[in-house]
Amino acid sequence: MKSTLLDGNAAAAWGGRLARAQVVPNFPVTPQTELIEKFAEWKAKGEWKGEFLPMESEHSVLSAAIAASVTGARVFSGSSSQGLMLMHEMVYVASGMRVPVVMINVSRALSAPITLWPDHNDILDQRDSGWLIFFCENNQEVLDTVIQAYKICEDERVLLPAFVNMEGFVLSYTREPTEIPEQKAVDRFLPKYKPKVFLDPKKPMAIGIGVMKEYPYFRSQVYLAQKNAMKVIQEVHRDWKKKFGREYGFVEKFMMEGAQIALVSMGANSSIAKAAVKSLRSKGILIGLVRIRVYRPFPKEEIRKSLQGVEAVGVIDQNLSPGYGGIVYPEIRDVLYDRKIPVSDFIVGLGGKQISQQEFEQFGMEVLKSVKTKKDVILWQAVD
Repeated sequence: MKSTLLDGNAAAAWGGRLARAQVVPNFPVTPQTELIEKFAEWKAKGEWKGEFLPMESEHSVLSAAIAASVTGARVFSGSSSQGLMLMHEMVYVASGMRVPVVMINVSRALSAPITLWPDHNDILDQRDSGWLIFFCENNQEVLDTVIQAYKICEDERVLLPAFVNMEGFVLSYTREPTEIPEQKAVDRFLPKYKPKVFLDPKKPMAIGIGVMKEYPYFRSQVYLAQKNAMKVIQEVHRDWKKKFGREYGFVEKFMMEGAQIALVSMGANSSIAKAAVKSLRSKGILIGLVRIRVYRPFPKEEIRKSLQGVEAVGVIDQNLSPGYGGIVYPEIRDVLYDRKIPVSDFIVGLGGKQISQQEFEQFGMEVLKSVKTKKDVILWQAVD
């Protein structure tokens, strides 16, 4: 295992390379471009033997990814923001056709107006598509999760595609110490992809055909596959820890022992939130943090257990559903519906607006106040 400095794009590319991705359809979009450039570099140097397919649009990228996957190839790609929106039609096709494509989404806020900085609206727009969705906090997690995702998605109990999400610029262009596993070790963890059903000219068949009254059956199969993924994810996490020593779960609990209140977060800003939690703890405030790592399938029981015993919760929503509010907030309220405790929503980081440690501390104090008032708080990040 080699330790080096990698930015998020390079870490994602190394995940795809170590997983022995055979086909990489691609179309550059900021801030995901370097991921694709890495594969182009490796292809030019002969260090990666797969098929590098430059396409004319993101819609074509996912179309090509689906086509390659149904022939039995292991497929990897990436996108971001408006590019992911252009793919959206094919996102549903991929899950409906049960192809285990793994894709990186480098989150960037959606225009208009245009920004290059991240929030989570682009990936949360895919929430109901049937894809597995993982949120990463750091670049090591990005690399590890790409490899894990293939083993999860290719399992016959699942056979669904997956998004591995990271924040643009915050992770994609930030170098962090990252361990690159040995190829032989990854090969022992992740066997070759050998699907039982694939398109073969010698045995013609049709997939993704038109249906009418049978449609609910196929959609229900995607639902069941998501439920099956819960067990498969646990198995893969245990296997990864055994072989590589790094532990992952559906959620990460941070300083939750003895916590009176808690924040719930996703993604890279969790690191700043953890610093705020440490600071408040040093001042005698019993606060903890629960970071959601696996967003789909949604780990209801794991979240419920992680928040057991707290008297109030604050959800950090780096997104906005106009006309309602934060997107993750109602899902956490649903998990805690029978607890009768205040659940507050903090809508922050839109368009990549920086969230300071002091702001996270303020959110914690607002949650603490709600213990006494018994009222939920809806708070927007201040606009300068």
